[in-house]
Amino acid sequence: MVDTGPAPAGAPRAPEPTLREALTELRRYVAPERRRLLTAGLLLLLSGAVGLVQPLVVQHLLGGSDPLRGAARPLLALMALVVVGAAASAYGGYQLSSAAEGAVLTARRQLTAHVLRLPMTAFRRATPGDLMARVTGDTTLLRQVVQQTLVQAVTGLVMTLGALVMMAVLDPVLLGASVLAIALLLGALGLVMPRIRRASIGAQDSVGEMGAVLDRSLTAFTTVKACGTEESEARRVADAAERAYRHGVVRARWDSTANAAALLAVHLVFLVVLGVGALRVSYGAIPVATLVAFLLYVFFLTEPVMSLVGVVAFAQTGRAALQRIGEITRLPPEPPRSPAAPAASAASAGPGEPAVVFDRVSFRYPGGPDPVLRDFSLAVPAVGLTALVGPSGAGKSTVLNLVERFWDPDAGSILLDGAEVRDWDLHRLRSVIGYVEQDAPVMAGSLRENLAYATDRATDAELHGVLELTRLDGLLTRLGGDLDAPVQYRGVSLSGGERQRIAIARALLRRPRLLLLDEATSQLDAVNEAALRSVVQDLAARMPVLAVAHRLSTVRDAARIAVVQSGTVRAVGTHEELLRSDPLYAQLAAQQLLTEASPSGPINSPVVTGS
Repeated sequence: MVDTGPAPAGAPRAPEPTLREALTELRRYVAPERRRLLTAGLLLLLSGAVGLVQPLVVQHLLGGSDPLRGAARPLLALMALVVVGAAASAYGGYQLSSAAEGAVLTARRQLTAHVLRLPMTAFRRATPGDLMARVTGDTTLLRQVVQQTLVQAVTGLVMTLGALVMMAVLDPVLLGASVLAIALLLGALGLVMPRIRRASIGAQDSVGEMGAVLDRSLTAFTTVKACGTEESEARRVADAAERAYRHGVVRARWDSTANAAALLAVHLVFLVVLGVGALRVSYGAIPVATLVAFLLYVFFLTEPVMSLVGVVAFAQTGRAALQRIGEITRLPPEPPRSPAAPAASAASAGPGEPAVVFDRVSFRYPGGPDPVLRDFSLAVPAVGLTALVGPSGAGKSTVLNLVERFWDPDAGSILLDGAEVRDWDLHRLRSVIGYVEQDAPVMAGSLRENLAYATDRATDAELHGVLELTRLDGLLTRLGGDLDAPVQYRGVSLSGGERQRIAIARALLRRPRLLLLDEATSQLDAVNEAALRSVVQDLAARMPVLAVAHRLSTVRDAARIAVVQSGTVRAVGTHEELLRSDPLYAQLAAQQLLTEASPSGPINSPVVTGS
């Protein structure tokens, strides 16, 4: 087993961002769409301005001594204004929607790139399902934020102010009555909006939780089937979906309340204007044409006011989405690729010098109760196989993870080719290491893509060479000799041994200076294990190989064997030396029937518990 330490309960929760912080976060994604947003804003403003003129045309038409005489020209002008406004609105809406899609694309690109550059310490703070929800679901909400908030906030505000100015020109008394009703609307919205924001955060968190639960079930799909737990896993997902539903219903309730309050306010304004205006007409304070024009402005206000209410509501949803996205983007990533590796990383171990040195290394996983490694010291020769053996949980796999800098030690140092690994350019460090992890993941795609995953310069001859070297030529034959034959998701059509050998071939194709094997033979049968031992021995004759042993038979011929217990090296030696000097190794060897060589060929050894 890989030493992974305790996993945290869930994704990080950052403080709620201020409006300025939310706008700063949003600006990162909409900046590439500035031109389209400006075009959309100008067109929508033009459409609104056309709407502002229309009541004045109506007033002019009705205010004449004989409305029917000379009506053709004003009516044609009104029709032209309607057509221009509709065209400007349609194209402006198209530009706005395109800009919103572009912002979502930018956000997904940036967030995905950031997630993939996270160090292990940060990645373990969130589940894959929740991360997927943030990359897909939360970024989708940005589309609504851009469409319903950014441009419409400006256009709606300008149109509302423009309508109020025109209403003030027509009759200040009626305007005063209108503003009173609008003030009541703003007061109601002030009470509703915080509830919308809280419901939005809860709904989006629940969706992320549902994704995490579903990812848990699908990742262990075979185990679910074998244990007959489909119904219980379905209940887990259904419970998470139920929580998302409840939060969504709450958000819908407050959204509807806000919209109803806005609509009620507009109707209230209309009734107040109609009543007060009728009195003023009866007293001769204003003509009927002015009242009609004023009522048209009230109707005109309906769209920008409802738009502004939507802006405020979507702003709460947007802040919730930006908060969840920001919780990921604020996590510090690993250092980017350096254009030139430092001088230290260009060196290699000289004759007689160790390739890797662990000097009093101690390490505890974040949140873990006890250290996994304690004063771990070991020198790995520049040539030869060095094997790590020991009981489960001893910290063997963690040692390999520290060399790769998936984690950094809490104390002590690790030297590769005489340089501290922290001083290496991270990309350069990992490029010179071939790492075969215990789970040996195979990705959906072709066989070629899986083999050449870490290099884009592999020729067909090199691919056929590593296939033959790792005894995968039989797999290639089964695939019709086609390197581009598809491999199913997670390699479900392959045996465990085939997946493991693909991982080994992938590592060898990089031509590494150091090879790390984490229980690389755990799923191989005796024949293929013996063949792979021969491959490893050939590699160890010209490069350093550090291997975590799953079967002691794979390391009995190792140049050095380090016995690891409770996070420290208790003994180092050859197989024969350790049998005589170390009781723990002798016990492990006895359990593996390795105290005597088999006269009939490779030893068919049982499995020892992993690391």
